[in-house]
Formats: sequence, structure tokens, C-alpha cells
Amino acid sequence: MKKKKIDLRLLTIPLIVLTIGLGFFVEQSDFVPIISQFGIFFFLYIFIFKYTNKKNKIIFFVGVSVLLRLILLFAIPNLSDDVYRFIWDGRLLINGHNPFDYSPIYYIENNISIPGINEALYTKLNSPKYFTIYPPIAQSVFAFACWLFPNSIFGSVVVMKTFLFLSELGSLLFIKKLLHRFQLPEKNILLYALNPLIIIELCGNLHFEAVMICFLLAGVFFLVESKLIFSAFSIALSIASKLLPLMFLPFFIKRLGLKKSIQYFSIVGIVTVLLFIPLLSGEFFNNFRTSLDLYFQKFEFNASIYYTIRWVGYQMVGFNWIQSAGPTLGVIVLLGIVAITFLEKNINWKDLFGKMLFAICLYISLATVVHPWYVSLPIVLSLFTRYRFPILWSGLIFLTYINYSYETYSENLWVVGIEYVLVYSFLFYEMTKTHSFFQLKNQSK
Repeated sequence: MKKKKIDLRLLTIPLIVLTIGLGFFVEQSDFVPIISQFGIFFFLYIFIFKYTNKKNKIIFFVGVSVLLRLILLFAIPNLSDDVYRFIWDGRLLINGHNPFDYSPIYYIENNISIPGINEALYTKLNSPKYFTIYPPIAQSVFAFACWLFPNSIFGSVVVMKTFLFLSELGSLLFIKKLLHRFQLPEKNILLYALNPLIIIELCGNLHFEAVMICFLLAGVFFLVESKLIFSAFSIALSIASKLLPLMFLPFFIKRLGLKKSIQYFSIVGIVTVLLFIPLLSGEFFNNFRTSLDLYFQKFEFNASIYYTIRWVGYQMVGFNWIQSAGPTLGVIVLLGIVAITFLEKNINWKDLFGKMLFAICLYISLATVVHPWYVSLPIVLSLFTRYRFPILWSGLIFLTYINYSYETYSENLWVVGIEYVLVYSFLFYEMTKTHSFFQLKNQSK
């Protein structure tokens, strides 16, 4: 007698329940409920991906992933408080103030009266003494949301989440197109669509990596299709959402050739500058640079190689040398990207994703701060390669929420160690399966 196969579509119900639980009923400090629900979600995600092969089932679960994102439209971000800075910047903009001019504490200390800019909102900010760092596309969404709902945090959140939701739909569309273009398995889309980190962190907790990814995928797709103007505009929009795509531009040069590269980068540069112009002021460059300096020289969270260097520093000089180590690691990332650009031999569009994955992972591995949503870009790039370590990483990095469960915030370095030992071990395992790190084997459909 043949055993009846379980209808995977029945797993839709627990996926919905888990999404609601993680989106509406936990707080940042609730580590056990967070990790238990996320762990079950991640297991179901892997199970569904493994056993879903038919086209109609793939389409069904992509539809489920859209439903899960739709549910989270109406949840106030509960695992991140960045949203309150979004509201702060947006309310400044609609009242004619440039959010890059002053840090939030300036307005409070000087009793500057601006509608919606008050003590109640100020107390919710996580970095009130620091200047904003969000690029123009994000700022425009903040402003639009606050213009529609100047007095409602919930209303503004729903508007911003709607924009991210539409961006996620765009990402799914371009993932589908790119997988088809490179004759890769259609089911790879599920690795992004149903990934619980992507769903909970991007749509649930309102992180603008969703917008950056959408425009980046659009830019690469149009580039592959030789629609250079559309591509240049899309890449510029991606950079103006988050600055990270700047690191991928060197990989385009050999693929386009010198003449086309000059034309292409000219368009990217002009559009990017035009997008930044509304925010430019006498204080912009100095304050923006100050924010970047603070990011690389002060903040620490879930780092890997940097923490090793920090430990060595304590042994050698007796103090934390982040002020010199942070910027130095940034320079190493730049040199690494330049090196891979000159060393790569397979100059084709399919191998571009492997180079981009290498670049972003080099950056993250040397970063002083690695929040869970930072892994979203490696996840989407991995779909077009043979590497799956970002998927494992997305399951492990949620363990870092244990840091918020202590009465006084404290980073659990055992958790960080376990996370990176497993991720780097799996990366090494995957690298040994191919003759060259820079030459990815073709995947068959």
C-alpha cells in the first residue's frame, strides 16, 4: 500500500499563525517566544523548499509568501525601533526642515516647536544624539507617509510598509525573470519568498533593504537585457535607497567595456546626484560623514572578524581599538573588491552574482555591526549561485535577539561564536565543492 503524501499546502495555516505571532505578539526582549516561533518557521520553510518541485506548487507558495507580507502591513515594528527615526525624519521634512542639519537632541534641548516633533517621539529614538543616515529614497518615503498621516504613527507605518510591500512584489518579479534568463531552477524563488528573516525583518520590521534589493535586481535585469538607461536609473535608485550597491559597480566595467561603462556610470552618477540634491545643505556632507564615522568607529553588534581583531587589540594594547580598526577594515573591503575585479576571468552576467555575493559577504564579515536584516542581500544574491550558506546564516542570526532579553543589554558572545563557526564552516564546505571560488558551476534547470 502506498503511503499518502502530505499536502504541503496545509502548512499555510501554521505559516500564517507564526507570522502573526512574530509580527504582532512578541517584543524585542521576548527571546524564547521569538526564537521558538522563528525556529519552527525556518524548519517549515526548508521543508517546503525541499519538497516543492511542481510549478503549480511553487506558484502557490509564492502566493502564500505575498499573503504573509500583506498580513504584516498592519503590524507596528516590534523587533526594531528604527521606525521612530523614520517618523522623526519624515515629520521634519514635511515641516520644511532638513533631517541632516541637526541631530534630534538639538530640537529638544533648544525647545524648537515643530508639529509632531516632541518629547514623546524623542524618547522612542535609539540614537537621538546622532545625525540621520538614511538616503533620499528612504527619506522621500518617510516624508510621504508623514504627509498623509502627520499625527498618526500607525498610519505612517502602514504607508511605509505598503511601499516596502510593493518593493517586495517587484523583487519577486525580477527574481523570477532572472532565474528564467539564466535557466536556473524556478523553485529558487522560494528561498527568498518564504524566508522568515526576509518576511519578518523587511516587511515586518520595516527595513529599507527591501527597496534597495528591488531596484538592484531591476538594474541587473535591465543590464543583462542590454537596456542600459533603464538599468542605470534602477541602480541609482538602489544606491539612493541604501548605499551598499556602490560596491558592485566595479564588476560592471569588464562586462560593459570602457566606452559603455563611461556612459553607464555617467547616468548612474547624474541620477544619484539629482536624487540627493533636495537634501543637500551646508551641513549635509559634514553631518553625513560624521554619521558614517560613528558607524565604523563606535557601534558594535554581532561582528565576526572584527571581534577577533578587537580581542587581539585588548591583549596587545589593553583597550578597544575600534577607532582605527573600523576604518581600516573598510579599506580592506575596498581593496578586496578591486582585487576581485582585476582577477576575475569569467566575464559573463551569470557569474556577476557570485562576485556580488563575495563582495557583500566580505563587507559584512569585516563590519563592526551586523544586524539580522543585513543578511537579506546575501540571501537574494545566493539564489543565482550554487552557494547556500546565506540561507543557514539567516536561520542562525536570529539567535542574536538573546542580547535584548537581559535586564541590561549585553551581547552574548557564545551565540556570536556559534553563529559564525557554523556559517564559515558551511561556506568552507561549499567552496571545496568547486575547483575555484571565482568560477561557479552551472546549475541545470
